[in-house]
Formats: sequence, C-alpha cells, structure tokens
Amino acid sequence: QVQLVESGGGLVQAGGSLTLSCAASGHTFSRYAMGWFRQAPGKEREFVAGISRNGGRTNYADSVKGRFTISRDNAKNLVYLQMNSLKPEDTALYYCAADTSVGQSSYPAPRSLREYDWWGQGTQVTVSS
Repeated sequence: QVQLVESGGGLVQAGGSLTLSCAASGHTFSRYAMGWFRQAPGKEREFVAGISRNGGRTNYADSVKGRFTISRDNAKNLVYLQMNSLKPEDTALYYCAADTSVGQSSYPAPRSLREYDWWGQGTQVTVSS
C-alpha cells in the first residue's frame, strides 16, 4: 500500500507561482513513476506532468509546458510540481499519483490515469484573474 499526501495548494493571482509537494510512504519510492493530474469542476481528470523513476525524464501536458516543472527527491520520498505564470484556467484540484508497475528507471511516466494505481487526496489550486 502506498500513501500519497499532497500539500502546497492555495489561492494565487494570475501570473503568480506555487509549488506543490507530494509525500509518499514506503521504502520503494524510487521504483515508482510519478504523475501530477488535475481536475476542474465539471471536467475530467487530466494529466499535467510525469517523471520517470530515476527522475531523468519528464513529460508535460501541452497546456503547462514551459510554465510547470516536475521534479523528485528519491532520498526524501517527495515529488514536486513548480508552477509559474499561473492562469485562471489552471484552477483545479491537483492530484499526485504513483505508477507502481515494474519498469525501467528511465522509462517515461505514463500519461493515462488508468496506469496509476495509487492516488492522493488532492490539493486545491485557485488562480484569480
């Protein structure tokens, strides 16, 4: 069982920045590909960013590319999402997720939420215009 706890959400003005953190339980964090997803009211949950097991490969949704940065610290069981130049359309509940399937350490994290088997409770990000 993997427990994921997100933090760092809040209210920010458009153009501002926030950094989300996700703390994972267990001793095998480095074996998990990690992803950030978000869900706005009335919309489906969507992929935001992913990072490979060793942190060497990252991928992003087109809507956040160049503004968001995902990173991880395997020694501390943490994954981060640095969000810059925030827009009102970034307002959503942000979720951290773990893909615990067996895979190569450098293989990119999946974009499909169906590939992830553990999820956090989410942290709210609200961007005012």
